[in-house]
Amino acid sequence: MKPATGHYLILGCFCLAFYSGCTSYKFLESEHHPHTWKKLFLVHHWPVTVCKMSENDCNDPPQYWTIHGLWPDKVDECNRTWHFNVTEIKDLLPDMRHYWPDVLHSSPNRTQFWKHEWEKHGTCAATVEPLNSQKKYFGRTLDLYQKLDLNSCLLKVGIKPSSTYYQMRAIKEALTSVYGVTPKVQCLPPEEGEEVQTIGQIEFCFTKELELRNCTNSEAESYVMPNNWHFGPEELSVCNDTLTYYPAQVQFYN
Repeated sequence: MKPATGHYLILGCFCLAFYSGCTSYKFLESEHHPHTWKKLFLVHHWPVTVCKMSENDCNDPPQYWTIHGLWPDKVDECNRTWHFNVTEIKDLLPDMRHYWPDVLHSSPNRTQFWKHEWEKHGTCAATVEPLNSQKKYFGRTLDLYQKLDLNSCLLKVGIKPSSTYYQMRAIKEALTSVYGVTPKVQCLPPEEGEEVQTIGQIEFCFTKELELRNCTNSEAESYVMPNNWHFGPEELSVCNDTLTYYPAQVQFYN
């Protein structure tokens, strides 16, 4: 009888382990897991406004919308042991430097910005197969950016950097008419000496399947730039439907 008892004991332990594994897997896939997210934000920022927010000098920012990041909602820093490795994206570096530059630090060999984006956001996005490596995460973000082609679309509807002001409602309606979805547009509030808000970021939302979807705006939502970027206390928030400045060059007010 001893062999049979041993056999059933082993079988019982196997079943318990299998059940526990399935339960853990379901927990990882459930909405209660701390690393669960439902949508992605492809965040474009306007380099002139980024420089305006900085406490440091910012020389000759790009005159086109660049990538800030691809951010899952509600989560960050999902795997602190999965460190950024620039050699994994070496084939992407020419496009990365052009479309995803570190606006505040112009050295072409500087990778700190990409490291920050990967470790804070990429490790969370990597829970879905199309983004589950560093090359996939950065490569697919570049693909989405180029397909949206925000710079060309804004020019086609007559919205370009100018000393005159735009109605934010007109900008939002133009974007919705082009893309068929509602993005989230963020601005800097007027500073002392300014009359209007300044456009800073445009975010497009995607499903886990990387399909465009509407962004749900909340007036309370805001974004504070990372501390390691050495910004001042300025804060981006969802733009009001009022006059808006789309600056062509950096202007500082004392």
